[in-house]
Amino acid sequence: MTRIAYLDCYSGISGDMLLGALLDAGLSIDALRAELARLGVDGWTLRSERVTRSGIAATKAHVDLAESPQPHRRLPDIVALIAASTLDDGDKQRASSVFERLADAEARVHGVAREEIAFHEVGALDAIVDIVGSVVGLRLLGIERLYCSALPAGGGTARSAHGALPVPTPATLELIAAAHAPLAASAGDRPMEMVTPTGAALVTTLATFERPALHITSVGYGAGGRDPEGWPNALRIWIGDAIEPARPAMLLIETNIDDMNPEIYGYVQERLFAAGAADVWFQPIQMKKNRPGVMLSVLCSADREDVIADVLLRETSTLGVRVSTVSRHEAQRESIEFESSLGPAAVKVKRLPGEPPRVAPEYEACRRIAEAREMPLAEVYRIVEREAMALIGA
Repeated sequence: MTRIAYLDCYSGISGDMLLGALLDAGLSIDALRAELARLGVDGWTLRSERVTRSGIAATKAHVDLAESPQPHRRLPDIVALIAASTLDDGDKQRASSVFERLADAEARVHGVAREEIAFHEVGALDAIVDIVGSVVGLRLLGIERLYCSALPAGGGTARSAHGALPVPTPATLELIAAAHAPLAASAGDRPMEMVTPTGAALVTTLATFERPALHITSVGYGAGGRDPEGWPNALRIWIGDAIEPARPAMLLIETNIDDMNPEIYGYVQERLFAAGAADVWFQPIQMKKNRPGVMLSVLCSADREDVIADVLLRETSTLGVRVSTVSRHEAQRESIEFESSLGPAAVKVKRLPGEPPRVAPEYEACRRIAEAREMPLAEVYRIVEREAMALIGA
């Protein structure tokens, strides 16, 4: 079974809310402290507090600092701190990706290079503990895939090192926009900051924005800092085992042909794809009377059987087709369009449980770039793949 978690952000999300939700759902605070000690940084303690938010019991995570205020750190400082730690390599990579995504958003807001961004609130040690602790906590709970609800926009203003900022704050909005993350309808929003930049960076880096089917085994509530009257200000996490969809039944429709003009095959293939074929391929075969022939194979969904068979019977010389049922295993995948340094690009992202995502640039988009810029297509592929990997935090 695949262990997954769903973040129900009805009241938003912040780093400490996620940490509190993980603790409330069963994460051992002692195990978490032991892992965080591998950061090799002193001057902080982690504790949890049982609180209520509008009558709902929740856990409030607190990171107490020995010194305040904390120094303003830049991205290279934070990445170097994480790299020098003895954390697991996977935790290092994911935590660094969260900060890199956040730095990219801040850089776009301020119009500077991301290495120049001086983190204020999120560069403090407590925010580093929140982010690294959330990454580590997901691993300790055995969560292989993380999902997230739509994010509430909130309202009003929020305080920052730059003064009062509109909610969602500019960095939060940039993170949401860059990830194409969904914003919930505004009817339930409170006049306060509901999604912090840290919370937005965590979910846009680590989560997929959809609600999965799962057998729930535990639920946790991570309390927010505010306790507004009549509103349970907490992040809710559902943890359980994924209910995997039944493998899709597909049809394999085939026919053998030895008496057709070869020029027609390409046209037939186009007609088959237009009719809904998932894949079409040809194989050379030896037929009766020692004639060379072609086996034409079509993979399609069951509801396209009649249409595909009709195309084959009408457009080829065959007198009949054979049909068999097959099943296939599918990786989780998505298509992403983004603005690369070379222009509009698109990639397919393949995801497997427990493995980093893999990116495959789309040929047509890369070909247009290569022709417009007179660049080798292979070089365009390398640049688009590298920038797409950075975009998804891989």
